[in-house]
Amino acid sequence: MPARWAHPLWALLALVASLVWDMEAAPVAPCTSADPCGTDWLGLGTAVVLVLTLYWVWRHPRFALAGLAATLAGFAADGGVTAALGEPSALVFLLAAAFTAAGLVHRLAVAGRQRALALEAAGPVAQPLPAAARTFRRGRFSFVLAALLLAVAGFGYWQVQQVVDAYEERAAGATVLSGRVTALKEDDDGIGILKVEADGRTYRFETAFPEDFPVDSRVDIVVDGDWAALVAEPYDVFGWELLVLGGSVAGLAFLANGVDGRTRSQRLRRGPLPVLHVLVREGHDDGRTWVFAADDLEGLRPILHFHSLYAFEDGDGDEDEDEDSLDAGDSPATVVELGKVTEILRGEDPPQPLREAVLYGVPYVGAEVAFVAREDADDAEVAVECSVTAVKPAVPRLVKRGPQRRKRKSQRRSVEEIAAGMTPTAGPRVWTAHGFSRAVGLGLLLIQGGGIWGTLDEGLSWTWLWLVVGLPWLVTAVATALTWRITADRDGLWVTGAWRVRRVPWNMITSVRHSDDGIRVDRVKDSPVELSPTGWAWLERRLAREPHAGRAVEEVQALLLRPELRPLEEAPTGRQGMPVGPPLVALSVLWGMAVLLLL
Repeated sequence: MPARWAHPLWALLALVASLVWDMEAAPVAPCTSADPCGTDWLGLGTAVVLVLTLYWVWRHPRFALAGLAATLAGFAADGGVTAALGEPSALVFLLAAAFTAAGLVHRLAVAGRQRALALEAAGPVAQPLPAAARTFRRGRFSFVLAALLLAVAGFGYWQVQQVVDAYEERAAGATVLSGRVTALKEDDDGIGILKVEADGRTYRFETAFPEDFPVDSRVDIVVDGDWAALVAEPYDVFGWELLVLGGSVAGLAFLANGVDGRTRSQRLRRGPLPVLHVLVREGHDDGRTWVFAADDLEGLRPILHFHSLYAFEDGDGDEDEDEDSLDAGDSPATVVELGKVTEILRGEDPPQPLREAVLYGVPYVGAEVAFVAREDADDAEVAVECSVTAVKPAVPRLVKRGPQRRKRKSQRRSVEEIAAGMTPTAGPRVWTAHGFSRAVGLGLLLIQGGGIWGTLDEGLSWTWLWLVVGLPWLVTAVATALTWRITADRDGLWVTGAWRVRRVPWNMITSVRHSDDGIRVDRVKDSPVELSPTGWAWLERRLAREPHAGRAVEEVQALLLRPELRPLEEAPTGRQGMPVGPPLVALSVLWGMAVLLLL
């Protein structure tokens, strides 16, 4: 497996940080009449290659090496190598590029060694690819998206040229005047406004770079009747250039994905392939296919993973996706996959069993494979599936992942198992907000403070309705996430929310449940007692941690069903918790007053 230092995250962080520093440190040429600020297609093309390279560092090491080479060639042609001798920021960028290149070469070398080991493990036996897999096609969906996005980029380019041509045509017959900047200010949107006196008249111009036109400086303008423009900054096509940049980056990324997928798919179908006896399982998280060794009967150590789709001999199900996207056609495979996705999102899909399979192809990082497996253990009929994303190793990862990490309702621990880990105590048991819950609360608090600032900053307007509609919910959510608390004592639960502490006797509780963002205590007659949010269960699971609120609910449910485990004493006032909703309201009012005073 690749070394941890070669993980693409470190290379991306180094490249982005060095690029930001270099761009901040590099001097920006001012807009002048001799060198006006117009279109810069060379610079925009360099930006496209640079952004694509950052993406490819993560997904396609070979493409990333080519993009990095092109970026460094442009850097050298622009005098960047010479500048690196005197500019620390340029030198740091070169070092980050060298580190990135070393990581890419290492990853490719490891993939080559993996291929050799996989060939050795498969032995000399080779089998032809199943007929259904030979008709499976890759890349068409990516090609369609690439064509649409590149067409959008082309439209943006055409719009830029329309603006440029219109200016040049009118400026050719206009009068060139020299004027003096008499005033410089910014409007409410932060756009610079110049006032220029020329030929006894005053002209107003918008500028994106007001620092290039200090007061009392001389500027050239072109005038044609009521129309006038700065020669140094004649037009603004930034929005269209941004459209060209976004469309080109996304379109070329999809095009590269399609070419890569089509190439690997064709390589897979060239001739007989090595075969391996393996076990496979479809993961709950995102429908990935996880591959295990044939002797790993419990599925504890996944080796590889990839996305796959069913292949059919009649060609109806052979459409592909880009790296992680399904084609939304009406084929049987797509309908099956979309149904599975719906079940996964709802949390209703049952745990997937391990299935015996025959894997076709050399399973190394970046490879294309196919496999044949039974639909389930009791079904004699087999299905053929082909990978639609490159094979990736299951380990090592910066964040632990696995095919059965998330626990489903059917996989919850039994009450007996939970009770076995709990011992009777005399004092009350307390469950309170933890790190993830407080992080959610602090994030919402920042949103609340920024929302109050932004709303009041606009003055009296309809946006003040946000304070009436959104602020109460935000205050409740922040207060709950920061300080929710459940205390169990001899007679029942003390549930501390945003606004009050509620007492719920044991004999009034029917159930205690946990959802992804809250806890619910159902009562016999009254309405349920709810706490939300109590954390971020999805992220906790992604980080291979058991949700804290879920564990609290399991233990409260165990106390409900096993009275002998309940505390023997009543909870004193100091352990019942205190709601922080009212103080938070006061803090919000003080913050709003401070904002109004600062405006």
